[in-house]
Amino acid sequence: MSNPAARWDERYAAGSPWPAGPNATVRDLVAPLTPGRARDVACGDGRHAIWLAGLGWQVDAVDFSAVAIARGRARADQLAADGVLPGQVRWSVADVSQDVPEPRSADLVLLAYVHLLPAQAVATLERSASAVAPGGLLLLVGHDRSNLHHGTGGPQRPEVLTDLDVVTHTLHESGLDVVRAEVLPREVEGAERAALDAVVVAQRPAATR
Repeated sequence: MSNPAARWDERYAAGSPWPAGPNATVRDLVAPLTPGRARDVACGDGRHAIWLAGLGWQVDAVDFSAVAIARGRARADQLAADGVLPGQVRWSVADVSQDVPEPRSADLVLLAYVHLLPAQAVATLERSASAVAPGGLLLLVGHDRSNLHHGTGGPQRPEVLTDLDVVTHTLHESGLDVVRAEVLPREVEGAERAALDAVVVAQRPAATR
């Protein structure tokens, strides 16, 4: 099966491959923010999109797996029916390296563990940056390149791992100010060593350029 979306459809059809709830770094950095409009890039089955909506965000959630989107939509619909989802999620099936978001429309753009081949990764970053509103933030969390030999888990293909230099350069060229770029250890249950995550926070100046 050579179609990446079809492979992910198959994985999601067997159940969610992700833990419940948000990644700890995403949680710590986003929870203090005032809810607004967010874009969850390559959202999978929506663990972050639904968490954001639970905080009151209005979320655009995009992924190329139709099965993942269906799972996320069903979960969000159930929570909304139960009256415990104050925000809303707008779900979309699309390739994030080609999908063109509404320019400067999101107070928060989230890329959580979006691992693509280099050309696709840069295109996705450029499109994601274009969606950041004046004063808004882009948050990227991904498996750093150093994780391959010094960390735990994550993709085993170096070309798809996060390169901080490429990310920061691309975001700067896209008009964002990088306010944080570092590699953080993340404890993994049952593992002898921590995972190494690249974390980048960038902001579009309120006085846009």
